[in-house]
Amino acid sequence: MTGIEEVRKILRDLGIEEELLHDDARLRTDLALDSVDLTQLQVELADRFATRVDLWTEHDYTLRQLADTVGERLPGAGVSGEYRDRGWWRPEFLDDLVLSTRVHAGHRAALVGGDRAFTRAELEAAVSGCAARLAHTGVRPGENVLVQLPNQVQIVVLVLALIRLGACPVLALPALREHELRPVLTALAPTALAVPARHQRFEHLRLAEKLRERHPSVRTLLVSGITGPAGGRVSIDDLVQAADPAPADPAPAHAVRCPSDTALFLLSSGTTGAPKPIARTHEALGHVIRTSAAVSGLTPESVFLAVLPVTHGFAFSSPGILGTLACGGKVVLAAPDDVAVAMALIERERVTHCALTPALARQWLMARATPSGRDLSSLQVLQIGGARLDESTAVQLAGAFDCRIQQVYGMSEGLLNFTRLDDSPDVAFTTQGRPSSPGDETLVVDHEGRRVTDGEIGELLVRGPGVITAYHGDVAVASFTADGFYRTGDLVRRHPSGNFVVAGRLKDVINRGGEKIPADELEALVLAHPGVRAAAAVAMPHRVLGEVVCLYVVGGDEGAPPLREIRKYLEDSGLARFKLPERLVEVPALPLTAVGKTDKARLREDISARLEAEG
Repeated sequence: MTGIEEVRKILRDLGIEEELLHDDARLRTDLALDSVDLTQLQVELADRFATRVDLWTEHDYTLRQLADTVGERLPGAGVSGEYRDRGWWRPEFLDDLVLSTRVHAGHRAALVGGDRAFTRAELEAAVSGCAARLAHTGVRPGENVLVQLPNQVQIVVLVLALIRLGACPVLALPALREHELRPVLTALAPTALAVPARHQRFEHLRLAEKLRERHPSVRTLLVSGITGPAGGRVSIDDLVQAADPAPADPAPAHAVRCPSDTALFLLSSGTTGAPKPIARTHEALGHVIRTSAAVSGLTPESVFLAVLPVTHGFAFSSPGILGTLACGGKVVLAAPDDVAVAMALIERERVTHCALTPALARQWLMARATPSGRDLSSLQVLQIGGARLDESTAVQLAGAFDCRIQQVYGMSEGLLNFTRLDDSPDVAFTTQGRPSSPGDETLVVDHEGRRVTDGEIGELLVRGPGVITAYHGDVAVASFTADGFYRTGDLVRRHPSGNFVVAGRLKDVINRGGEKIPADELEALVLAHPGVRAAAAVAMPHRVLGEVVCLYVVGGDEGAPPLREIRKYLEDSGLARFKLPERLVEVPALPLTAVGKTDKARLREDISARLEAEG
């Protein structure tokens, strides 16, 4: 058993209900342990593990802090100790890591968004002031706050202020609606929701009001863009005004933070069900930020353009906004849906780094094909992630923008793979990178958990200092092996360079009469056809074979090639015949999820509806 499991077992023996025993539960505040319970807990720890923890101090321990404090004497705590001994986990807080002016001068530019700009000193002051104002509105340390804001300076200040206060921001994409948010609110019981009043023609405030009515934990609505009286809501715009004097910090003395605390929650992509909350501690996420920033080539002179939603880990902390600020660089915020504005910002702010999905990268290519006179010579690195980038698009991007193309394959659960900036073009354009963390252990295994030979396709497993060992609430326990590896669900093969090549998802494999067809592999080949701009392969029901390949295609100027031409092209490329598509559907654009990935669920629904209509 791990240390946290041992602590949970003791508390269960004391009669504490299982659903209360999450990592961030505080002994007195959340579990309501009285003096008798605390004494018994101390006795149990001393008896079982020959260790003493003083539970009578002002500090109200969380379960995770208690397990970490007990340390090496608890089974399973050795790994945490190793991570700290090797310097992978450091005793620092995220807000200090990204805002410190001890290493990087306070007068340097730090954040630009809309018509607002902050130096490092101004950003630090805005965060401290916002934290104090949040406390005066009733947000307390240890509470969760769902944050669903677009790319604006308010979100950066608010999230860092919540972390500084000791509250946990829960980062949710603005495109999520009640269906996706309901299980998140049930699991995390946030006391506040931070939303725009309205964004992209959607009334977020109206949804927030509905959620507050249906979820009793929600006391407060934090709203940006309020016009007129606040009406009992708290204006985020007022909270982040650095120029106003901040009220005195009212944080109680027992609100002591620990680097092993949860700093924030990310959400899983939700491709296999409802989004799952992912708790990220200061120590573990700090390691992810530092190592990913290093392999991205970020320096104090770097300027990162955030165009992907910053409530997604890729743009926020992989290395994204936090990595850039931690290196002393500048962050520029923009919306993902206006390529012309993004190009103008690259020229004006001398942007050096930007992160895109393949779908957004193709939009940039189309925009770049039209002469604009923009000077984009400052751009050094385009990071492409969120889905596999095909070689043809990678080559075009490198030529069109005259910069390094860095493929990023990772997940909010912690693993981040990067091609290196000194990889040869054939490696950088055809692989999805290797771990940024020197502590990550990776295995590629078959369906029985046996290692496959390098070059063969298997599921990727990983464990390491940046990788979670459980989802919040211990849901989806099958995602983890008994020896602590996270099952990514991704099919990969190891390239001779040591990098991974992503072949698809276990859940995105088309089973044609027993023959397995990874969709990503097929799509990458189709995208090399000159008449194809975008492609997605999905399973189409078949009365004999069970499933066959249906290919959705966005064609070029002259339309999509016919199915017969595509099949011949794929055969000539050396693809096995059983992997050939058996139907082609031309569409003007592929549907996208909130984070810019192809929405395969909608495409599967579409082909099923087409078949039903055809009888």
